[in-house]
Amino acid sequence: TDPTSLPRVGCASMGGTLALPPGKGPHHVGCTDVMVGHAWQGLFLRLFYPCVPRAGATEPLWIPRPEYCGGLADVTLGRRWLSALLSIAIGSCKVPVSWKGPFKPCSNGYPLIIFSHGLGAFRTLYSSFCTELASWGFVVAALEHRDHSAATTYSCTAEAGTEEWIPFQRVPQGQKEFYFRNKQVHQRAQECVRALRLFQDIAGGKPVPNILHQDWDLSVLKDNIDVTKVAVVGHSFGGVTAVLALVKEPSFRCAVALDAWMFPLENVLYPEVPKPVLFINTEKFQTPESIAKMKRLSSRNSQTRIVTVLGTVHESQTDFAFLRGKLLSLIFGTRGTLDPHKALAITSRAALAFLQRHLKLEEEFGQWEELLEGVGDSVVPDAPFCRSHL
Repeated sequence: TDPTSLPRVGCASMGGTLALPPGKGPHHVGCTDVMVGHAWQGLFLRLFYPCVPRAGATEPLWIPRPEYCGGLADVTLGRRWLSALLSIAIGSCKVPVSWKGPFKPCSNGYPLIIFSHGLGAFRTLYSSFCTELASWGFVVAALEHRDHSAATTYSCTAEAGTEEWIPFQRVPQGQKEFYFRNKQVHQRAQECVRALRLFQDIAGGKPVPNILHQDWDLSVLKDNIDVTKVAVVGHSFGGVTAVLALVKEPSFRCAVALDAWMFPLENVLYPEVPKPVLFINTEKFQTPESIAKMKRLSSRNSQTRIVTVLGTVHESQTDFAFLRGKLLSLIFGTRGTLDPHKALAITSRAALAFLQRHLKLEEEFGQWEELLEGVGDSVVPDAPFCRSHL
């Protein structure tokens, strides 16, 4: 299905609008969906990349298909029947990028980011952050995990065009949450590693067919990404996924963990994390136990950093921060007091400074180095223990 062309009711209905900001960097941003392989062995991701601007470019839908509204209604409200309401409210919202825009070549290769979403999310809900990184010259692969932690997702079976939907799964009754989530986080980290392998194959000239869009040829990436400069980034469940991916794959040079949910990772793995991590926390989500786990990593690696962005909540690091309307605020949680555009700027600039340092990039992101040390009006080192919850 072409996600630019589904018929939807207007985004302004019920006062709910989404105004995602375009990237602030020097590059225009394109995006496409990539599915490779079949069923569980395959991968599904949305690719954000620097592109050549073109007249009449179409923008992709933020919610790629109606089924995702059903998944969101189920996860956030426990009421799947509200999916039609969500579809009316947010179904026609667009992402300000060029859908399948022509890839912009780069002679020395763009660095690569593998992005992991949070619990109950999916590949498009961090479009503002992924777009921002791509606008500064990164190729960003936003995964959609198949461990039953996405609001919903699907795979294509070997029979042409047959889809198999993978629903969100709550912790089964009688099962300890840690064991359930720990199994998921290992599958998620393995998917991050497989995503890196995919781009290594493409860089090596191996033909990789994209099941979804044969007209967007992945071979254009071949001489245009630098697979020696790769980082893994994630939010919440994706944040701890990024930390675990560093243990599983030496080629990841560093990780950026946005408000990481540290609970699912077993304690024996903390001494095994070999590379630096930038923890960018929001003010209201973390617990003292979670911060203590982050500090264990910073005691092992002097380049690991922990900062908190004041005035932000857990959802501030997702696209939901840019939704307008009381009904949607009610559904998707409270707002932070910090303007979402400023929160995005702080988060992305701290991430860029960290990536420049540890991927050894030539770009001038070092101008934002102070954010790594928690210097600035809204940024503090470590974290205040305020009204915490998990």
